[in-house]
Amino acid sequence: MLPAAFDLLLTNAHLATVSNTGERYGAIRDGALGIREGQIAWVGTAANRPRDISAREILDCHGAWVTPGLIDCHTHAVYAGSRANEFEQRLHGATYAEIAHAGGGINATV
Repeated sequence: MLPAAFDLLLTNAHLATVSNTGERYGAIRDGALGIREGQIAWVGTAANRPRDISAREILDCHGAWVTPGLIDCHTHAVYAGSRANEFEQRLHGATYAEIAHAGGGINATV
């Protein structure tokens, strides 16, 4: 038996694509993606997938989206004030909602 061409083959997926050439954002509907040794080795539509390809594991994504490793790049504005007293309130059982209703919480220091 020949060794598997891929360690993992994702099938029945919508693939979000990002490129530094041409169209920067795109999608491959009904796509497939082959992974070998932790790296993407093949990507394309299910119709263009070589039928003789083998994989150690095949994962049916059931139409879910597969995206590149996205980074949640956000920031928190510098806040003016201390919320140390809220820590004490939390230790005594106050909920975040109760603290906010009393005028505390993130909105009190932003």
